Amino acid sequence: MSAQQLSDLIRFARHNSPYYRDLYASLAPHVDRLTDLPVVDQQDFWAANALHDSRVLTGPLSEATVYKTGGTTGSPKFSVYTRDEWRTFVTAFGEGLVDTGLRPGHRVADLFYAGELYASFLFVLDSLAHAPVDNVRLPIGGGAPLESTIPTLRDLAAQVLTGTTTTLCRLAEQVVSCGVPLGSVELLLFGGEALFDDQRRLLAAAFPGAEVRSVGYASVDAGLLGRPVPGPDARVHRAFTPYAVVEILDDSTGEPVTEPGRPGRVVVTSLFRRLMPIIRYPAGDRAEWTGTGPGHFRILGRAEEGVRVGPVSLYTQDAQDAVAAADTEGRVVGMQLVVRRWDGRDGLVLRLATAPGDDARDQVAGGPEALAEAVVTELESVRPLYPDSVRAGFVHPLSVEWARHRDLAVNPRSGKLVRVLDERPTA
Repeated sequence: MSAQQLSDLIRFARHNSPYYRDLYASLAPHVDRLTDLPVVDQQDFWAANALHDSRVLTGPLSEATVYKTGGTTGSPKFSVYTRDEWRTFVTAFGEGLVDTGLRPGHRVADLFYAGELYASFLFVLDSLAHAPVDNVRLPIGGGAPLESTIPTLRDLAAQVLTGTTTTLCRLAEQVVSCGVPLGSVELLLFGGEALFDDQRRLLAAAFPGAEVRSVGYASVDAGLLGRPVPGPDARVHRAFTPYAVVEILDDSTGEPVTEPGRPGRVVVTSLFRRLMPIIRYPAGDRAEWTGTGPGHFRILGRAEEGVRVGPVSLYTQDAQDAVAAADTEGRVVGMQLVVRRWDGRDGLVLRLATAPGDDARDQVAGGPEALAEAVVTELESVRPLYPDSVRAGFVHPLSVEWARHRDLAVNPRSGKLVRVLDERPTA
């Protein structure tokens, strides 16, 4: 299936998707420019995209593959692809793999996670199969025991390892502890989360001859976002033209950013998906144009729609719902998610603000410790991957930090609350 014209996509979605019909109801009959369209509100989008009787889909769910995307256990979110859409997806992403350094004949271990409706393992495996260079695919998976993974990598002389940053580092730690580096590995392709300097040092100790690069920028909900750009900065990607349109929007005004070096949030329009249209959809990240080439942008971290802590994805709505359920007296009047990194691991801090004149340490029923514990318990119940990752040693335990509302960070230009503060120094 070839990429379609934007105007055709808008007309098709408007005519066949009740969600987009309602979203565009006030617009002129013929709209063919992205800037004339509103940006999708993620909460409204996923509320409308229930698995049964979806208002987002443009037709019946009769031929498709269903994947699970980020969200809470109590309210899972699902993305669907027809076979033609999936083929376009993996073919385009496979073409981008040549920019990572993939060479003909490379033996590539797929260490992403499979099962439970997650897409990453199958997506990378299919992308490798559709890459324009021959390669040997080793479908090991991220859930395989390290005790068997490492001998398999040695026996098959794997040259490329691809997986989440956390998976690659967990493997590296085990390799280092064994005292026998995997010298055959030439290339480490990470995806799904940022890479930090301390992680680079660990990867270099385990795989001394390997280069570390991004596998590419995509998600199961937003689709194609960016193919890697060769060079020293693994955060730089370029848009998957003509399959997707990437916009960077100003945090305060929502207007498209055109000049290099000015951060904003990433919004994507997929030009090849018709069953579940993605039009001006927030990808959940912030980025800036680099000015180094057409469509080149640098990923700067997560935006307010979501945050990635190690291998765990959280939406701000998850945390808001947890606070609302635990704070029965309504003492909390503001919240920020603060992501930090220390001792080689990510950690999430819930910064909770109380109203003026309300001392959380004295007035909260049961004390601040009781409320903090209740909030953490509630959030962990809907995002069980977080406590699982704590037990596995991937991330620090959730913590609560009390503040006044005036202490919460705001955008200096608009005065609006900054929902997510990513204080990690990305490499």
